[in-house]
Amino acid sequence: MVGHVAPEAARGGGIAALRDGDTVSIDVDQRQVNVELPEGELAERLEGVKAPPPRYTEGVFAKYAALVSSASEGAVTVAPPGP
Repeated sequence: MVGHVAPEAARGGGIAALRDGDTVSIDVDQRQVNVELPEGELAERLEGVKAPPPRYTEGVFAKYAALVSSASEGAVTVAPPGP
């Protein structure tokens, strides 16, 4: 069973490079989700992945997106990006 998969595609995780027809294997015992691609293919695909622009640029949702970590990291508040 898979309840949550991270890193999220929006942040450039491997899921962002998946295409229709790719084979994904799930090993529950090892707690792994793997895409079955030829050597180097995933890295090559990820080079062309661009993060989408933020959905919110101001207000509480923008603040949440900027200051709260991924669910896989506990969805806790993190320090704002510095200069």
